[in-house]
Amino acid sequence: MHASTVRRLFRRTAATTALGAFAAGLSLVTPLAPATPAAAASGTFQQVTSFGSNPGNLAMYEYAPANLPADAPLVVALHGCTQSASDYHTHSGWQKFADEWGFAVVYPQTSTANNSLSCFSWFDSTKDTRDEGEAASVKQMVDTAVAQYGSDRGRVFVTGLSAGGGMTADLLADYPDVFAAGAVDSGLPAQCATTQSAASGCQYSSQNLTPQQWGDKVRNAYPGYTGPWPRVAIWQGTSDTTVTPVNGTELRDQWTDVWGVGQTASSTQTLTGGTTESIYDDSSGKPAVALFSVSGMTHGLAVNPGSGADQCGSTGTYYLTSICSSYYTAKFWGLDGSGGGSGSSGLPAPSGVTVTGTTDTGVSLSWTSVGGATSYDVYRDGTKVGSATSTSYTDTGLPPGTSYRYSVAAVGSTGAAGTPSTPVTATTTGAAPQCYTDNNYNQVAAGRAHQSGGYTYANGSDQSMGLYNVAVTHTLKETSPGYFVLADSGC
Repeated sequence: MHASTVRRLFRRTAATTALGAFAAGLSLVTPLAPATPAAAASGTFQQVTSFGSNPGNLAMYEYAPANLPADAPLVVALHGCTQSASDYHTHSGWQKFADEWGFAVVYPQTSTANNSLSCFSWFDSTKDTRDEGEAASVKQMVDTAVAQYGSDRGRVFVTGLSAGGGMTADLLADYPDVFAAGAVDSGLPAQCATTQSAASGCQYSSQNLTPQQWGDKVRNAYPGYTGPWPRVAIWQGTSDTTVTPVNGTELRDQWTDVWGVGQTASSTQTLTGGTTESIYDDSSGKPAVALFSVSGMTHGLAVNPGSGADQCGSTGTYYLTSICSSYYTAKFWGLDGSGGGSGSSGLPAPSGVTVTGTTDTGVSLSWTSVGGATSYDVYRDGTKVGSATSTSYTDTGLPPGTSYRYSVAAVGSTGAAGTPSTPVTATTTGAAPQCYTDNNYNQVAAGRAHQSGGYTYANGSDQSMGLYNVAVTHTLKETSPGYFVLADSGC
């Protein structure tokens, strides 16, 4: 939502209610100061100060769990107005699932220099289109993180709340070649408004467009694109008066049209927190679009604090207790190892999943049989890599010295997979990624770092290593040829 609308709503009501303008979801938080040079791979939330030309004048923050394997997924999470990256990291629940299921998270952050209320500019065609402004800056963050972590480019995802949700929809339209899937939380359809003056109309009322007209806005964002489209999850509260529920319907119309499917749900089910999930399958029967309608929820991000497997997040101003949206979004994307979507056979997860052997190029697994199963799907880092009719499987053609997370799901007679097992980790034998511990002077001399202005920086990641002398020692890990990251806490 643009700044003038938020100011008007601020004047209309008391301070607590005023934040229900598009600044919603969004407690005022001072942005986290740049972190000291600690490796993000050790579970540190930190700022990355160099990630490209940054035409959108954004800041980049990131988080990754300890011992993140190569080829892990990458999630981009965008905050809403008046919010910061650290606030979204704290409340949204994404850290829990990054730790649990093994993926990195990038948190773009805008500021009052870009917008008086620190909103992402989802309504500005000079900032939210392919290779322009803020959209281009986010793409540069993705490229930087992929190089740093060795992330799987086929599993890069984007999500956002409110203004961040509007920008998420734009990014999915701008870069369908970058993002495999996305989630728009209390947000707007892609390219709903192209000027600030048109933003209020999108927020508060129907635009009276057909599904094809909505779909054309996506197709026109990257003319000539012929590849696969991102899968899209949509979250909308039925009592939202800041981004009214019609936006959820319009997002559904937009992305089902892009996928070439109708607007009648393939399946529906009731979830916790008064949530109705409606799934729209593609022509192969795989979920392409999901609409999560949360009964009675106003404007904000749905969280469900607690220690349960399907709980996450913490409450705050416009972080609303109902359901853990991050959990269901991650499952829809397949980050839990299930492959994503719905259509479960209802079969339980196989028990006793065990790594029975490893070589420098392969991993062997076994598990206990499940009654009613006709076969088993095997997932590596969340992606299906094969199936077996017995209770064992060997994955081959892998690089040496690399860790992977495997899970197994039983498949019923209808061909639908059941609940996946808890992931197990296997590491191929052979040489692991190389690490080097030395003083800063020798790291530079060896070509693993460079110095500028008396300070040392890791080649590739540009992470600060401190003064350029022999008194400062660090460990550098080479995650890809010529790309080094700090690994002081363990390699």
